[in-house]
Amino acid sequence: MSHFDSDSDKSETAISEWATARTIAAKMGRGLSKDDKSQRLARRHWLEAIDPRHRYGHNLHFYYDVWFKCKSSQPFFYWLDIGDGKRVDLAKCLRKKLQSQCIKYLGPIEREAYEVIVEGGKLVYKQSKNLVHTTEGSKWIFVLSTTRVLYVGQKEKGKFQHSSFLAGAPTIASGRLVAHNGVLHVIWPYSGHYRPTEKNLMEFIHFLEEHNVDMTNVKRHPVDDDIPPHYKPVDEELLSFDYIEDDVSSCDDNANANANANGLQELVLGLVM
Repeated sequence: MSHFDSDSDKSETAISEWATARTIAAKMGRGLSKDDKSQRLARRHWLEAIDPRHRYGHNLHFYYDVWFKCKSSQPFFYWLDIGDGKRVDLAKCLRKKLQSQCIKYLGPIEREAYEVIVEGGKLVYKQSKNLVHTTEGSKWIFVLSTTRVLYVGQKEKGKFQHSSFLAGAPTIASGRLVAHNGVLHVIWPYSGHYRPTEKNLMEFIHFLEEHNVDMTNVKRHPVDDDIPPHYKPVDEELLSFDYIEDDVSSCDDNANANANANGLQELVLGLVM
């Protein structure tokens, strides 16, 4: 079933969603934290954060590339859902997959269930009092917020990822971990959404040590094939979203032609009249 039920519904829903999305885009451009240690969401995932439905950014980019190359004057999300691109169905990412894989962005109340504190050197969910216990064969992720609050949960590709915890807001650290009955065994800085560095990992280690977690036997490297041995964090300046800054002049719309990284909302969403 289509997200939009009628032409009138399309207009009302689109205006509402675009208004919300422009607000999010403005925040993404400015960043949400003045903490110089914070890590913003990688630009290639801004589409996901801006999208009111938070469709998986990796999937959105396949359609974004088509939109960009066709030099449409229609704003991206209008083109995708209502305009000239609404019937585009790509073999590399079918429309059904695009619409079904939506990342859960937690609100303030929802994220409380994922908040983790340290008690007696062990990781404990603050709300449930359960010890953090990662199960074999699954991937568990964490983020440390700019207010130094730790969140931990199980990763579900295309549904629940690092961006879920803070709804795309900046982090101090992010990555993967392994813990058994609250005892931390492994941590490493890996997140496609935030591109953490070794410096971010050290901030996380400092946080853990401050809270009396014994780091003596904690390993600091991948324990599965999630990251190739040669993995290095990618310089965000090289990410594919850069052509938003470099090639905006190829868009026909006057508002779009003057856009830059901080004007991302105008390029992708356009102006709702």
